[in-house]
Amino acid sequence: MLQGWFMWFIVFWSIFLCGSMAVGGYFMFRKFLKKLPKEDGKSEIDWQEYYIQQSLHLWTDEGKSLLQTLVNPVPELFRDVAKQKIAGKIGQLALENNVNKINLDLIIKGYILATPKRDHKFLIKTLQEQKIDITPYEQWF
Repeated sequence: MLQGWFMWFIVFWSIFLCGSMAVGGYFMFRKFLKKLPKEDGKSEIDWQEYYIQQSLHLWTDEGKSLLQTLVNPVPELFRDVAKQKIAGKIGQLALENNVNKINLDLIIKGYILATPKRDHKFLIKTLQEQKIDITPYEQWF
């Protein structure tokens, strides 16, 4: 009886271990793909960092605070990555539109464009809690 129990323990432990390594490998591979240079010689992450650095002077304290509020629903482990991706997209939009400062419209539009559709429900909920009208942004959802 003990031999059968131990055998099943080893089988389940092996499946758990292989599954954990597969999940970790998947996320590491995604990060690797984002670091690969594109045709222009820069990677996706390089462009994000470029847009953030070029638009850093356009951010106001309330804009930074709003971005922090919007990324709060993201699990803490992934929050910095999400914040960098969203800030990079907002910076790109700001530089393309030649704005003097990053405003609410750019932050919300950048958040929508930088995140997958499944995350938009968190944005809608947060904007409603902040009493911000979402009707001007519905075209981006």
